[in-house]
Amino acid sequence: MLTHEQNELLTRVEGDAPMGALLREYWIPACRSATIEADGAPFRVRLFGEDFVAFRITDGRVGFIQEACPHRCASLALGRNEENGLRCIFHGWKFNVEGKCIDAPTEPAGQRTIFAERVPVRSHPTHEAGGIIWVYMGKQATPPRFPDYEFTQLPEGHVQPTRGIIRTNWLQGLEALLDSAHVGFLHSANLGSITGRTLFKDEAEYMLSDGAPEFEFIDQPYGFREGAIRREGGMNYARIREVSLPFFSFIPAAPGGPAIVCCSIPIDDVTTAQWYIAYDPHRPLERDMMSAYGNTSGDPDFFNSDMGGPETMWHQDRAAMKAGHWSGIVGRGNAYEDFVVQESMGPIVDRSKEFLGTCDKVIYRARRLLLTAIERFQETGERSFAGPEVDYGRIRAISFACAPDQDWREIDAFDPPAIAAE
Repeated sequence: MLTHEQNELLTRVEGDAPMGALLREYWIPACRSATIEADGAPFRVRLFGEDFVAFRITDGRVGFIQEACPHRCASLALGRNEENGLRCIFHGWKFNVEGKCIDAPTEPAGQRTIFAERVPVRSHPTHEAGGIIWVYMGKQATPPRFPDYEFTQLPEGHVQPTRGIIRTNWLQGLEALLDSAHVGFLHSANLGSITGRTLFKDEAEYMLSDGAPEFEFIDQPYGFREGAIRREGGMNYARIREVSLPFFSFIPAAPGGPAIVCCSIPIDDVTTAQWYIAYDPHRPLERDMMSAYGNTSGDPDFFNSDMGGPETMWHQDRAAMKAGHWSGIVGRGNAYEDFVVQESMGPIVDRSKEFLGTCDKVIYRARRLLLTAIERFQETGERSFAGPEVDYGRIRAISFACAPDQDWREIDAFDPPAIAAE
């Protein structure tokens, strides 16, 4: 349980809010690379309560600038993207990817260049990797080191980033990505339908058989490694999650197959971009992974646009529940079920009213680390979870069945040993 003051500190991100100031100091996923094309339409992006446009100019470089034209505040999302710059359709003022005004044709010819140089434009550095346009919104003159996670280093075709949008605070999104205990309940109908991939026995069967996993942790400079251990039939089933704070949760997957990493990015205090990034280090992904998970809206930039809301009870099917479906969120993937539960809590959940249990150990840990990170940043200006010792490329989650005497801490996700069968 948090105090009201702690909850406000962790959740508020707009304006001068301390958490927002801290989170801006990290590289932030802004939009999919495929969303913007050279000389194509700009893409509107809202982060931390501020509105921007991302655009790709003629030579392929990417700009990320304020949406409101600094002249009369018309939307630059309407702009003409041509000849290596974005030109406002209202008066023709033109901006480059560095956020500089390079033409103001409404000014007299003799002062046009000098005037353009004085126009203030809010812009941020970008980095393109893993099929995503990332931005740095912090105050450092030189952006921090980019977190080169494994999925950011893979060839095209090996990575599929997709984005959902939910009407909740960013922390509700993050906490759903850290909670292993709910999987065997909220997602039980989806787990029960899983076929095909097995690891000595169906992974789903392990999760459904034990609703109270034991949690163990290893502190890491980027956050922590969590082991959720379930015991069934003389075997242990270990889901080893990697948590790279402040944003990323690497979802455990069986060795050798596709993986998923998720992150929760603040759009504003009460809206969140929830990214699901599927990737395969070994081979190109053979199918649309989000469709495979039951998410079929067809919009990779807002894949849950057809989810509904409280006014429709998120299309929950009570007849299906009576017939055996656990959540009643029928025909959709796990992400939809997570989103529905998160939105049902309200825009910002009052954590002072919670009654937490043993299954919430990972939630305690994440909150404590984030509170400590805010305190450190306010006192010293230093970022937590991002030291030079962090090897982002070696962060990989894994799940496996093993004999009870095998220690999950000794398993290397990049070189898993032969794991004991039943």
